[in-house]
Formats: sequence, structure tokens, C-alpha cells
Amino acid sequence: MLRPPRLSPAEAALWEKVEEGFPLSDEDALFLYHSSNLAFLGALASLVRSRLHGQIVYYNRNFHIEPTNICIYECAFCSFARKPGEEGGWEYSPEEIEAIAHRYVGSGVTEVHIVGGVHPKRGIEYYADIIRRIKRILPHIHVKAFTAVELKVMCARSRMSYEEGLLALKEAGLDSLPGGGAEIFHPEIRKQICATKANTEEWLEIHRTAHRLGIPSNATMLYGHIERYEHRIHHMSLLRELQEESGGFNCFIPLKFRRENNALSHLKETSIIEDLKNYAVCRLYLHNIPHLKAYWPMIGRVAAQLSLSFGVDDLDGTIDDTTKIYSMAGGEEHPAMSVQELEHLIISAGYTPQERDSLYRPIKLSSVST
Repeated sequence: MLRPPRLSPAEAALWEKVEEGFPLSDEDALFLYHSSNLAFLGALASLVRSRLHGQIVYYNRNFHIEPTNICIYECAFCSFARKPGEEGGWEYSPEEIEAIAHRYVGSGVTEVHIVGGVHPKRGIEYYADIIRRIKRILPHIHVKAFTAVELKVMCARSRMSYEEGLLALKEAGLDSLPGGGAEIFHPEIRKQICATKANTEEWLEIHRTAHRLGIPSNATMLYGHIERYEHRIHHMSLLRELQEESGGFNCFIPLKFRRENNALSHLKETSIIEDLKNYAVCRLYLHNIPHLKAYWPMIGRVAAQLSLSFGVDDLDGTIDDTTKIYSMAGGEEHPAMSVQELEHLIISAGYTPQERDSLYRPIKLSSVST
């Protein structure tokens, strides 16, 4: 990729550093966050995503199951959780979860994403049974399930270590972990927005253990609330260190704070310019995590399309209106896109769509024209 003209000396030095493949320092990331040169940020992030993935943009055919929104925690940013007996709460029975899975028999979906509230009474055995039931109905489905926050409590309820709990779930059919629950790792922020749930060390240790057991995972960062740029960089630095150690992260997903129906509703949401800047810095700083995802139900379809020019190479999947976590907070009201819609969005932005499985292995399409 050609270097943009009229770069400042500091921008030119960073371009050379990235072009030569050197990791960015925390100071480099902070400089980029404070930059107002959006064209430079996009070009620099595109240099990295092109090196890693060419013009390919990935997506998959997936659906979500959210077994319950009953939760023992009260996170300031959350619009999803309810207390037992509170209006708007739900708890699916195992039979209801089976009925959801039955809807996707023969549909071509390759992944089910299972996350929910941290239920006060359910342990590893319950969730292992849920996975087995789903796999009996959809034997080839990839089960990406349970945040570290959920796993911490599941293991405690079943009096299991993290390793014992993860092995039991893996034996039942768990294939990978999502990246939720990370929020912001810095204790100054974490104690204000989610003080009581799994702390930074616990989140990292659960993912470290999963990687050691051959269970890959994703990682997330909730941005755009009360954190500062320094907190984002600290968060990513811990992920980069763990990735250097274990190599188990497939993908990083920046998650935009949405303000409706939660305790932080007085805050303004970030602008699309800030969102794009954040994608670029994430792509540039996290050199050792291969994929960067824009979760389109969170930022909307137009912003997701724009993000492809700021380092993003993955748009998640079809989803089929099966998640309420972001719609309850002000995201896409009915999050669903067909394969044709996803591919059109990618192609019209100038990129090449590629259906993938959950481990980013290409799936050849036979019925959808690209």
C-alpha cells in the first residue's frame, strides 16, 4: 500500500515502523488515539489488514441462544440483566433450548453462540447437558459458549477448578469461548462499572486455562463510557501479553457502549469517527491477534461497512434476530442479515466476502453468488 502524502514526521515514523512489522508501543497507540488524521489511521490499519487477509472479509452463518437474562450481578452498563421475578426476565427450559436448535436443522448454520446472565443456581452440569442436547440435534455445529464471568460462577457452584469445569464442558461438546465479560481491565474503571463480577486476573486465567486445554477463544473490550485512552491501551496490552504466551485468541471485538436502559444512560455515545479510530488503533496495536471483528448489531450496518477501511476483516454473521443483549441497549432492533445481504454489504465496500467456520477456515459456497 502506498504511503499517504504529506505525513508529519511522527506519522511517517509510525508508518515505517508498521511497514517493517514492529509492534507498536503504548506511546505509539496513545499518539494514534489522539490523532485527528482519520485518513492516515485508516490507511495504516488497512496496511496491516491487507498484509494479514488481503481483501477478504469473513462472515459466518450463526445464531445465538441466551438461556436466561437472570443475573446475580448489576453492571452499570448492562441493559440485559434482570433479577429473579423481575419484569422482563426469562429462563428457557432445556426443552425450549432444544426447540430453538431444531429450527436450524438443515439451515446451513455452522455456529451457535451461547451466553446469558449469571444464574444464581446453575452449575457446570446443567450447561454441559444443554450442550449435549444441542449437539444431538445439530451434531456438526460449533458451540461457542459462556463468558469467563459465567464460567467463574459455574465452576464455583459445581466445586470445580477452572480446568475441571472447562474439561467437563469440552467433553460435552464445547468448542470455543466467546470474549465477553472483559469490559475494561483497569481496576480504576472496573470497580466503577462491574466491581463484583470476575476480575481481570480471573478473566485472564480462565482464558489462559482454556487455551492450555486446546479451547480457543475471542477477546473483547467495552469502550466509549467512562474510560480514557490509557485504559483501553492497558486493556489491550494484557491481551497482547496473553496472546504472546498462549496464542489462543482467534479474534478481538471492540464493543461499543450503548446507553439505553442502563445506569450509564446519562453518558453520550461515541461518534462514528471515534468508533473508526478505535478499530484502527486496535488493529495496529494487537499485531498478534489475527482477526478484528466489527459486531454489526452493535454499531449498525453502515458503520460496520465503513469499519472495513479501518482494519476490520470480520463482520460476525447472520444472527437471525436471536440476540437481545445489544437491542435492549439501543443497538439493531432486529439483528438479522441473510448471506446475500452480508455479501452485498462487503462487495459494495470493495472487498471479497468469504464464509468461514468458527476457526476461520473457509467454507465454499455453492448456492450463493458472489
